Amino acid sequence: MASIVTPGTVIGTTDSNTPGEGVIERDGNLVALLTGTPVENDNVISIEAGTELLRIEAGDYIIGEVVKLNEKAGEVMVKSVIGKPDRSIMADQLYAQFHVTRICDRFLHNTADGLRRRDLIRAKVTEAKNVIRIDMREDPTCGVLWALCPPCGDTFVAEQNGDWNVVCPTCDNRAFRALADDYGGEAGKAALNGSGKRWGKEAESLFAKGSAGRATFIAEDVREDGRAREYFRFEGDGGRGGGGQRRPRNDPGCRLFIGGLSRDVSEDELKSKFKDHGKVTDFALMTDDTGTSRGFAFCTFEKKEMADAAIKALDGLRLKGRKIGVRDADAPKEEKPRRKRPEGARIYVGNLPFKASEDELAALFKDHCDSVHAEWATDRNGRRKAFAFVTIKPESKGDEVAKKLNGVELSGRTLKVELSKPREGGNRRNDNRSNRGGKPSENGGKSSRELRALQEEEQDAKKKPRRPKKD
Repeated sequence: MASIVTPGTVIGTTDSNTPGEGVIERDGNLVALLTGTPVENDNVISIEAGTELLRIEAGDYIIGEVVKLNEKAGEVMVKSVIGKPDRSIMADQLYAQFHVTRICDRFLHNTADGLRRRDLIRAKVTEAKNVIRIDMREDPTCGVLWALCPPCGDTFVAEQNGDWNVVCPTCDNRAFRALADDYGGEAGKAALNGSGKRWGKEAESLFAKGSAGRATFIAEDVREDGRAREYFRFEGDGGRGGGGQRRPRNDPGCRLFIGGLSRDVSEDELKSKFKDHGKVTDFALMTDDTGTSRGFAFCTFEKKEMADAAIKALDGLRLKGRKIGVRDADAPKEEKPRRKRPEGARIYVGNLPFKASEDELAALFKDHCDSVHAEWATDRNGRRKAFAFVTIKPESKGDEVAKKLNGVELSGRTLKVELSKPREGGNRRNDNRSNRGGKPSENGGKSSRELRALQEEEQDAKKKPRRPKKD
């Protein structure tokens, strides 16, 4: 056993010894909390320190500095314990924690609504076991003793003004602090906390802004001569890398949203389609954490006329087997055009092979009608499902064509082809209601064909062989 140890040193195990003064058990080991000499007495290991350290107990009152604020909890660095000798505090008790409900007798949306970092507070210790927990609500002598104004650094003065109870004498910034009764050395300041009162409109409007409302916006630095500050900026193109300047704001209508993309389309391939219609100032194909396309992108042109030309030329373009949609990304929702369903007889095609394409599917129908429009069903991630809908003209041939093609094979799969009929009761928004009293149907509003398609998809997924795991 070492002659002198420091906090954190393992000095034994719990197999044959138990922890004594200045020692704690961690994962079967005995760990020193003090700097001193280990002493063993009747299988109890203690630390004899040259200077005795202070141990915090429940019921003690502490003075601390707020060092961390989360949304519903915070942390204080303990500076001293009131009424106890001025000694160093044990290493495992240097920090105390509190919950937002234990700050003051008033509803706080966030800990930052009643405290800020660097505030000095007085609090009562309610628990001193594994974690030191403190309370500032029950005792009026507890709360903020001293606070700085975040924008300018001057000391806040207690002064009631509506919801706010402190003001900065330098920059006139007003805020709320959960004040101790003797804030600033004067008695009676706890009454300014408005115990039990509701917040006024001014405070609620600030809290409603979320993190932006609680941010510290640096005002003019009154401690200097007031000259405007200059900040360093990296040179080069902005946007995607570390140190670029912010992307310039473009005029309305210059930024386009591109949707319905195949996961096989590369950014360069897609970008080249848009470069033909004008100068592209920014382009981004959105991907997930693995680098796989999420099925949509954004393109920004230098001028609105260029963006309009790209929409006219590329909206509905078939790319990698899928029709893409191009529209103004900044247009209000009510102004964004919705893709219309093609006119004609709508035919359901089920049990489709995933390796087939929309062109192959459409080729089955071309010899039996005048025009064909195939639309393969996909999930939210762009993955194909095992069914599709084909619209043909003339509409009068729908039932005849469906019967002819029902049972044909495509890439080794026998297709199920049926004429898709609209449900009674109007559009699809009413499909999730039954005909009796508007109550939800037992099938969640799905038609029999949709339920059968989902069942086919599940059965097909079970048949797929599992890929061997990589080493």
